[in-house]
Amino acid sequence: MAENDVASQYDTYSDYLDSFIASDDLFYLEDQEVARRLVELGIRTNGDILTAEEFEQRRKVAEVSRLQGMTKTKVTLASAGKDLSDFPLLYALAQREELVRSGKLAVIIFIRDKNHAGQEISGYVDFGHRLRLNQQECEAFFLRTKKLLPRSSDLSFYNWETQYVSSMASANFEVIADHEEGFLFKCKRDRKVINVNPRVNPGDKTRRHVIETDEYIQVVLYDHILRRKV
Repeated sequence: MAENDVASQYDTYSDYLDSFIASDDLFYLEDQEVARRLVELGIRTNGDILTAEEFEQRRKVAEVSRLQGMTKTKVTLASAGKDLSDFPLLYALAQREELVRSGKLAVIIFIRDKNHAGQEISGYVDFGHRLRLNQQECEAFFLRTKKLLPRSSDLSFYNWETQYVSSMASANFEVIADHEEGFLFKCKRDRKVINVNPRVNPGDKTRRHVIETDEYIQVVLYDHILRRKV
């Protein structure tokens, strides 16, 4: 184990010294401070013991490394810094992005609209899957240089003109098709089933939100809570 890791295991130098003290030592010495002093002097141990100054220095180095690691792994939100107040779907997704990235929420987006060829299409999109799949593409959605539309690699896709239909599991959901209720989606995290039939309850821990927008023919969000306090 690295020396800095050793220092970071303990809150104080006294805790570090106590880790070398056996119960027999306290029984015979009857004074914990004396036992700590003997450890510090190397009398009761076989290895090298850090001084108080060395311990504090290594704790500082370990803390700096920990904070640097957190900074490196922090992902910038694709929606960060963008004014989306006039775009209901993008605004709603921006409000959910951090919760989705942190694993507190899973979101299924139902979109019905026309593709670039003017054909009416519809489908269910796993928002979290899209976020992880391509950060640059998601930023393009929030910049409005590219429109968010369902495609054949999403949870489900249907082209109303060509009658082409497809479905595919995502990182977060399994697809249950050919069911009397229609499409169902099972969350891989908690095994809960999301029912997207608008005539029934969407399921445990799931909320259905209709998004009123002029940019799409129809949009519905299904928020599935993975952790409480969302």
